[in-house]
Amino acid sequence: MQQAQTRITVHTHGQAFYEITGEVARRVADSGIATGIVTLFCRHTSAGLLINENAAPAVQRDLLRWLATIAPESAGYEHDSEGPDDMPAHVRSLLTGVSLSIPVADGRMTLGTWQGVYLAEHRRAPHSREIVVQIIGA
Repeated sequence: MQQAQTRITVHTHGQAFYEITGEVARRVADSGIATGIVTLFCRHTSAGLLINENAAPAVQRDLLRWLATIAPESAGYEHDSEGPDDMPAHVRSLLTGVSLSIPVADGRMTLGTWQGVYLAEHRRAPHSREIVVQIIGA
């Protein structure tokens, strides 16, 4: 059994989904692990991780609108220390989640044809987001 750990930094420029599939794939390939699992962990409470369609950009736009409807900035939250997008970002992070586990086979993630891995930035301002990548296998 082998394991490798690395980190990916994503520089965001506001609310959006940032595809990181290629960067994660490179980290898996560089690990030399052929069969196992890669776990991703976002070290933030106002950003998240998700797997979704990467072929049609409309999917990401629709998901962003849906998240804004579910956790609107105008909901009268008590917590607004960093502005009106602060608490909605925490709720959206709860919905998108902060970790993913993806099987690895033949040295590659076993994503489906139209699946991509995304960092979901839930804040309006630019941020640097750190994702821990842990690969375990043989």
